Amino acid sequence: MADVDALLALIPRWITAGVAPRDAADLEEVVVDLGRAPQLRFLDSTAISLAPREVTTEDVQYVIGRVTRFREDNRAGIERTLHRIACVRDRYHEIVGFTFRIGRSVDAAAEPIADLLAEGHHVLVIGPPGVGKTTVLRSAAALLAGRIGRRVVIADTSNEIGGDGRVPHPAIGGARRLQVPLFDPSRPTTLGDRQAHLVLQAVVNHGAESLIVDEIGFESDARVVRTMTRRGVQLVATAHGRRLQDVVLNPDLACLVGDPRPVVLSAEEAARAGVSRHTVLERTEPPAFDRVVEVARRDLFVIHRDVAASVDAVLSGLAPPVEVRRTAGAGRTEHPQSQERADAPPNAAPSWSAGS
Repeated sequence: MADVDALLALIPRWITAGVAPRDAADLEEVVVDLGRAPQLRFLDSTAISLAPREVTTEDVQYVIGRVTRFREDNRAGIERTLHRIACVRDRYHEIVGFTFRIGRSVDAAAEPIADLLAEGHHVLVIGPPGVGKTTVLRSAAALLAGRIGRRVVIADTSNEIGGDGRVPHPAIGGARRLQVPLFDPSRPTTLGDRQAHLVLQAVVNHGAESLIVDEIGFESDARVVRTMTRRGVQLVATAHGRRLQDVVLNPDLACLVGDPRPVVLSAEEAARAGVSRHTVLERTEPPAFDRVVEVARRDLFVIHRDVAASVDAVLSGLAPPVEVRRTAGAGRTEHPQSQERADAPPNAAPSWSAGS
């Protein structure tokens, strides 16, 4: 509760006055926009508007007086917490609103994949937004640095793993955290380039044995991460996408899972393969990640133990073999189930089915 109070203290008191201790435990966001009624949003997706009172310029200045600096991405944080404050600016660059997001850690979030981490596998975690991928990564960092005893370095691109403050949240355990520097106009680079540079630093300067990378989304950092997997450094990362197929068909990320490329077949080869088209996608190299984990829900994990076989199946329009793990609460994982999942062929619209 004291952790949440640190964030609520930045918000005008008339807005937080209606947040009872019971509500604070379930509070997810407070939305404050100039000239509009504030909103309280909760973990169960319900929202409460504090109408009819509206946010004034004085309310905005109240927050600015307590959150004195925002980064280039219009975010700020609080030391040793996972909370995030994001500001909204008008066309004159003046701040006219805020989103206060409460961050919480889940200590056992990585327990369903603890065996994969302990065995030293390169693990790629994918899933839809808000499903808890970063929470799993944060827990994985603590598990690797603590129980498993690895030298762990986090490349914290968006400061979601260790929090926005200069001192990281204790939930990362003994792992060390590197933050991406602010944009320097004199040295224009993309976010992907800066993240790629940070990944290299983690290994070259800090001797990482296990490297944690959140949000691989650009070709530059994807290729650096692929290189690191060839150097004996264990990689645990998240990537954009709802499932494996989305990564396979993303040209910026495909190098992580075997770099599929178009191959032109002769008429005879197409006939032998039983396909009508003469151009097909084929995997050109071993996947950089030898385990892929799809987080379908916070309590449901789909494991690809043979990523090469899964990628080949996806490219052929077949069902990849997967293992389904369900968490049973208190850090326990139910017995896994091996099954095939009927993925759509590469040209179909992405969809996901958990199976039984």
